[in-house]
Amino acid sequence: MESEEMTEHGVDVVAIDGPSGSGKGTISRLLANKLGWHFLDSGALYRLVGLAARRHSINFDDEQGLATLAAHLDVEFVSDDEGNETRIFLEGEEVTDGIRSEDCGNDASKVAAVQSVRDALFERQRAFLHAPGLIADGRDMGTVVFPDARLKIFLTASLEERASRRYKQLKEKGMDANLSALLDELALRDERDRNRSAAPLVAAKDAVTIDTSDLGIEQVVAEVYALWQRVSD
Repeated sequence: MESEEMTEHGVDVVAIDGPSGSGKGTISRLLANKLGWHFLDSGALYRLVGLAARRHSINFDDEQGLATLAAHLDVEFVSDDEGNETRIFLEGEEVTDGIRSEDCGNDASKVAAVQSVRDALFERQRAFLHAPGLIADGRDMGTVVFPDARLKIFLTASLEERASRRYKQLKEKGMDANLSALLDELALRDERDRNRSAAPLVAAKDAVTIDTSDLGIEQVVAEVYALWQRVSD
């Protein structure tokens, strides 16, 4: 579960991985705020690549085109005075809410299966590593991007619970949503993410797995925070 050393840059990392709807994004951001650390939403980068690909009419089977796009992705994360990410811009246009659609999520899953895209985004993700620490949220944070993370967490939840959460999120944002369709889409995304040859979705061997199906947000944050205190003492 734990590592005795920090990363090669001397900065602690808590890697939080898991499938869509497991709560990793919300938990990661709350933990980052609680610790006063930086936050990496790696999924946003893949969503941005997918969105940029559609805007530039690059096919999802064009590996070289996608890799070139990922390597030169014109994206800006704008934070408030407290360091919390609030707005995301792609090529000068705000897409903070736009990239959270189900279509963007499915596109992200497709481009994430391309190894050359992952290679192009690797250093961009590592660049988020700054003192005093980093909470990294994604699907391969603990296995590929930050294998030396001090603490690795793998969040999961039942397919039904994850679809229900996503349905509520979309409705709250005023977006159209169909629960049955979300179940099918999440199942397909899970299969794609877990069976891809490039960094498949899997818990790191030294990760702590937490099933969030029946847990509230505060409970999960408290549990992860307690785990961090244990390994950092």
